[in-house]
Amino acid sequence: MSTKPPVVLVFAGNDPSGGAGLAADILTLASLGCHALPVVTAITVQDTAGVQEFMAVEPDWLEDQARQVLEDMRVDAIKVGMIGSVENLTVIAEIASDYPDIPLILDPVLASGRGDALAEEALIQAMRELLLPHTFLVTPNSVEARHLASDDPDEQEDLPLDVAAARLIECGCEYALITGTHENTPQVVNTLYTQMGRGASAAWTRLPGSYHGSGCTLASAVAGLIASGADVATAVKEAQEYTWQALSKGFRPGMGQFIPDRMFWARPAENEDEDKPE
Repeated sequence: MSTKPPVVLVFAGNDPSGGAGLAADILTLASLGCHALPVVTAITVQDTAGVQEFMAVEPDWLEDQARQVLEDMRVDAIKVGMIGSVENLTVIAEIASDYPDIPLILDPVLASGRGDALAEEALIQAMRELLLPHTFLVTPNSVEARHLASDDPDEQEDLPLDVAAARLIECGCEYALITGTHENTPQVVNTLYTQMGRGASAAWTRLPGSYHGSGCTLASAVAGLIASGADVATAVKEAQEYTWQALSKGFRPGMGQFIPDRMFWARPAENEDEDKPE
């Protein structure tokens, strides 16, 4: 009998375009040799251009999905993406509290790639108060980091990322990986923060085009690598490399954003230039 792959419990919304949400998580985790347990938090109506609407699942349904599999098998990591409602967040926080030894990686999905709001202020506040204290690593982009760290819109705009990261860690999480895709810099600079302050930074070539599901890919890659036994520094470094490769070989199946190719390593080399961003 073969060895059991690392198991990652995933809370996220369903994206019918397959670019983000549960589909992105499952593909990323499978690509890294993990087995995903997909728990649906919300149903969305969206395509590669943006989100039209979404409906959060009932919190009882969310809880039953998760607890059924948690009682059945050993879970090595938990990844949280789109949550959908304050009630659902409360359920996830309670589950995280019941399983404190399982590292939780939080991708704070506050908006779609186009900017469609996916989290109201009440949900963001609950994220600070209820979920960050149970979070091992949070992976916001710079806009999300500033929003999570401050409820003052005037302050958010100019809040230094070092300050934002410090506030997130003060909320209770152990690590914060803030990505720089939304910053006006020649390269994308991602920085890992610890309870001691700024840690390692990595600069990546800024790719042309706009991508659907890049944040899901990065957070799931980190979760999969941690589930596989990697330490935080190694998981963050290798997850960034994997995500950049997936983005650099992204494809455009529709009329909107490009989708990262999470199975890039399985494609014939001669197809690399097909449908790449210009």
